[in-house]
Amino acid sequence: MSGQGKLDLVIKNGTVVLKDEVRILDIGIREGRIVLLGELPDENNAETTVDAAGLTVMAGMIDVHVHLNEPGLGEWEGFESGSAALAAGGCTTYVDMPLNGIPPTVTVSAMQQKLDAAQGRSQVDYALWGGLVPGKLHELKPLHEAGVVGFKAFMSSPGDPSEDAFREVDDYTLLEGMKIIAGLNKVLALHAESEPIVSKLGQAMRAEGRLSPADYVASRPIIAELEAINRALFYAEQTGCALHFVHISSEAGVKAIVQARERGLDVTVETCPHYLTLTAADLDLKGAVAKCSPPLRDEAEREKLWQEIAAGHVDMISSDHSPCPASMKEADNFFDAWGGIAGAQSSMELIIGEGHLKRGIPLTLLSRLLSSAPAKRFGLHAGKGEIRIGADADIVLIDLNKPYILETHHLYHRHKHSPYIGETFHCKIAATYLGGQLVYDEKRGLGERKPGRWVR
Repeated sequence: MSGQGKLDLVIKNGTVVLKDEVRILDIGIREGRIVLLGELPDENNAETTVDAAGLTVMAGMIDVHVHLNEPGLGEWEGFESGSAALAAGGCTTYVDMPLNGIPPTVTVSAMQQKLDAAQGRSQVDYALWGGLVPGKLHELKPLHEAGVVGFKAFMSSPGDPSEDAFREVDDYTLLEGMKIIAGLNKVLALHAESEPIVSKLGQAMRAEGRLSPADYVASRPIIAELEAINRALFYAEQTGCALHFVHISSEAGVKAIVQARERGLDVTVETCPHYLTLTAADLDLKGAVAKCSPPLRDEAEREKLWQEIAAGHVDMISSDHSPCPASMKEADNFFDAWGGIAGAQSSMELIIGEGHLKRGIPLTLLSRLLSSAPAKRFGLHAGKGEIRIGADADIVLIDLNKPYILETHHLYHRHKHSPYIGETFHCKIAATYLGGQLVYDEKRGLGERKPGRWVR
């Protein structure tokens, strides 16, 4: 260390998850970056030394699918509360979706309003999605130049009836948008459900008075996911547009995307913790707090998704944190309740507990799904996604020997509902560091530090 100056922080004796191996070593951090990996003396000339013996040390999660709803809908969730939940869940960078804010991020001026809302208020680092919607094709290039990581489109209705809401794409907008996005060398993320199928089935269910959770699930079948996936893949083949499919809920969906990749298409697939830990049967027990679209599937489908993960076919796992006031989860029928799961704080604990501790999936694979793959896909890998020399010191300490039951008071997001309340988690986030600064500690809560920054 001579000639290099004093270290700001050393994390000693932790079981560190690297790109291809897991081993006990020390991490030396200076000016927000990892500068040393190895065995450091106890007297290591650091400002602060943290003993992580008995803890697992991983790169912070990069959650590329969250809805923090500002500007305009801060009463649903905001940058302050949503990012606090993410920090407590081991997430150090997130990418905020373009819808559910007013206005949605489909113009540069709307993007600037979102950046103004986030400025100085996020606990961790953040990036932004732009939106692909009808009538705004001319806004894609300016949004690209302004610094969005990619674009998001819905192939089914997002469900917001208000006048200025985010709208699903028609086929013309999807095809022409892909041509433009391919020319910008950006990625188009897609909510893949066939609107003609799900809208007609939903209307039929309502007309017949079939309004239960099981009827809602039946109105959004796997074939609706598959139809949309295959239509988008066909357009991508014609245009050369890179695609990312969000929240895929079925084995068949994953397989269709993997087969397209094997044909040479530039395409990735994401799933979410709720599809891996909950099933449609939970809707009867938990109610609308577990409602989402695509809906939860049956136990057999959940197991098949885990098999796809173990086989290395899924690229990443994101929360799809989609919060709302509790009153919006209360409705006379299941179709009218808001669809979205508030899960920002639980992703890492759920995936490591269920994936590694229960199923034996290697931590290196899970770290790739949670951190390095999203960083690489969306242009954040220069500083983020792995524990390596030169990377940002975005680090999570996890106690794999600390099961606990999630209770309402544990949650940091604005409205304290979650389908996981009352469930036993098999591990616990002990601490989260952003750029080598403590942002969350399980004993003391949120740290006092400079706010997170916008990552272009």
